[in-house]
Amino acid sequence: MSLFYNMLDGFVTALSFTNLLWIVVGALLGTLIGILPGLGNPAATLAILLPLTLRLPPTTGLIMMAGIYHGAKFAGATTAILLNIPTETSSVVLCYDGHELAKQGRAGVAMGMSAISGFIASTIGVIGLTFAAPLAARMAVQFGPPEFAMLMIFGLLLVISMAGKSPVKGLISMFCGLLVSTVGADIFSGAQRFTFGSVNLYDGIEFLVVTLGLFAVGEVLINTGKKMEQSKPLPAPKHFREYLPTWADIKQSRLAIAIGTLVGFFIGALPGGGSTIASFVSYAMVKNTSKNPDKFGTGAIEGVAGPEAANNSECGGTMIPLLSLGLPGSASTTVMLAALLLYGIQPGPLLFTNHPEIVWPVIASLYLGTVALLVLNLPMIPLWVQILRIPYWLLYPIILLLAVVGAYSVRGSIFDVWLLMGFSAFGYLFRRLSVPAAPMLMAFVLGPEAELAFRQSLMLSNNKLSIFIERPISAGILCAIVVVILFAVYSRIKQRRKVMSTR
Repeated sequence: MSLFYNMLDGFVTALSFTNLLWIVVGALLGTLIGILPGLGNPAATLAILLPLTLRLPPTTGLIMMAGIYHGAKFAGATTAILLNIPTETSSVVLCYDGHELAKQGRAGVAMGMSAISGFIASTIGVIGLTFAAPLAARMAVQFGPPEFAMLMIFGLLLVISMAGKSPVKGLISMFCGLLVSTVGADIFSGAQRFTFGSVNLYDGIEFLVVTLGLFAVGEVLINTGKKMEQSKPLPAPKHFREYLPTWADIKQSRLAIAIGTLVGFFIGALPGGGSTIASFVSYAMVKNTSKNPDKFGTGAIEGVAGPEAANNSECGGTMIPLLSLGLPGSASTTVMLAALLLYGIQPGPLLFTNHPEIVWPVIASLYLGTVALLVLNLPMIPLWVQILRIPYWLLYPIILLLAVVGAYSVRGSIFDVWLLMGFSAFGYLFRRLSVPAAPMLMAFVLGPEAELAFRQSLMLSNNKLSIFIERPISAGILCAIVVVILFAVYSRIKQRRKVMSTR
């Protein structure tokens, strides 16, 4: 009963006029700043607005940060669906089907499904945080380098599921991403790799530069080569009911939302898991369990619902190691950890005992932030979709300007602008050759983490690979890898036989 009363007290505090107002303000600011390339990922948005939250009392400031967090996540989905520009790593997967839906005149449906699936998943994630935090925290402690290595390799191997009709092209894209991810200083020895003597490459290549080049500028280049009559603005819905997903869309996405919610919460509860891995893994699992896997990549509504559910349920999951263990599970929760410490609050096992007047209102605000975001943004979807009505002769220069400013703003280096041009050429060639860009970006993000965990595991075992099968959790993930690969091969063989029988 104490849990119930604590949660009730948290809602009473969070629902006060002042705290509720700052939740709404945080959601609006997070959404507005989140659509800007270079600033749009949740961690950057939280960092920018952190000084503002520190001027408020601890409880109110942390509640406002919850609103900012949700707003920035929704903004990432908005730019990915409408403009094919993922402002954060977890939004990359949404470009795959979300932007295709926008091209088909269903941008409002994609954004509506993003908001609805995010609301459902976030609600379940907060409930899981409330009741399963102690258990999930104990499980998270069991994850060491071998388990993380298997988890990262699992994510990399799922690139086969994102390769469309040509796994070979998907693997080529993945290996390009792995190669690019090795640029910079070696994580253990400090030796420079593929820097060619350039000081500008010592810290590696920024994610935003690769993303903007492959997706944003690459999209502009491939479309400017088309005839004018083929380059009309993307169609936008004419009636309000067309801006929202139908009951058939929601019914079709039920399994995807369930899978995304569970995957996102579990991976979010792992220190270092993060929404990027959750969104990629959920997309692959949703596609592999779908009756029509060929639809993915061409505008499948499940391809939006699953990853966005994982992206939002991860919010509840990632708060578990932060509040229970004092371990941030992502860049965003690192900023939240900094805010807690600046307020003089030490997260950890004693947080729930020493500061219940702060922790329970913050947990309640995670739920209220989702509600506020849904209420605010569903009516605004028609306004956001009007971006699609902007003529290409005006929209393309704006995209190029935002891409250049975004690339330069990360490190204040003109060298990153030159790199942007290089990856823009990659994006153009990939589209011309029908090579998917998402596997390259996925490998670029997960590659360094996989390398770090794998090499740490070998150091722990004196270079013995047996460590991956001696530990139960890593062995279980390895078995899951084998099962997924076999299932993917079986599905492809079954599909080929079905095609052959219809001829």
